[in-house]
Amino acid sequence: MSQPGDLTTLGDPTRARILRLIRDSDGGREVVGRLATALGLRQPTVSHHMKTLHDDGIVVRQPEGRRVWYSIADDHVDRVDALLGRAASPLSEPDLERIADDLGVRFAGVFSPESVRAKVHESYSLLAARSHSPLLASRTAVFAAQRLDAMQRTSGTPASMPTVLFVCVQNAGRSQMAASILRQLAGDKVKVRTAGSEPAGDVRHTIVTMLDEIGVSLGAEFPKPLTEEMVRAADVVVTMGCGDACPIYPGRRYLDWDLEDPVGKSPDQVRAIRDDIEQKVRVLLEELLAESSSDGLRT
Repeated sequence: MSQPGDLTTLGDPTRARILRLIRDSDGGREVVGRLATALGLRQPTVSHHMKTLHDDGIVVRQPEGRRVWYSIADDHVDRVDALLGRAASPLSEPDLERIADDLGVRFAGVFSPESVRAKVHESYSLLAARSHSPLLASRTAVFAAQRLDAMQRTSGTPASMPTVLFVCVQNAGRSQMAASILRQLAGDKVKVRTAGSEPAGDVRHTIVTMLDEIGVSLGAEFPKPLTEEMVRAADVVVTMGCGDACPIYPGRRYLDWDLEDPVGKSPDQVRAIRDDIEQKVRVLLEELLAESSSDGLRT
């Protein structure tokens, strides 16, 4: 039997297919019967593979009544993703023209329809280059809207609240945790954005789990590439292991937080990183609120 953490058992193509089915299922879990049907195998055969995967700690068992569900262990989600590759591509191409028309209504009088359309198509290209998410259309709409909003702010429109941009390499771990915690603590007092110098396809499952433990939701967030307008629109830019990739503009406050990358870390190690991030976020929020209060007294 392999030692815990050893993924050599994935050399068996059937086990790789089983893990892919579990990973891509609704809720990220499956039962032996449905796996056997999907694979065209007998249930005892699938049960044998599941026992091997369970013994090696790659999957966890979750009994519910007479059924036993299997899901990928948090410790191995990142490694399994690396071995299996990306999830399936979207079933259909996004309707970029409809997205552009909708955003054209939202930004009417600020940007021309041609400018909005160009930003939508560019945003789609940037996301599609690294992600095959079935949610690519809605993500394109969100990303383009954020970029247009940032451009609007840098065009001279007065800001109603400070904006913080968190940047890490993949925008799938540290920056997402920091942004989610700040949103939770600040509410509508701070605008929060994230980006990555080399963004991944999706936020890691372990990050979602660790945030949920402390009552913080990731919401509809997803990895996004670092763009110039996002940096220009930020009052504070916080980098985490990718400071050299971030352009420097006058008038912005730049912070570089020395944080470990959670990739490949145990749950307890990721919790420690999360708690370190939370402490730094709380200090930053106190400073931002104090500055906003001072600005209000001066005006």
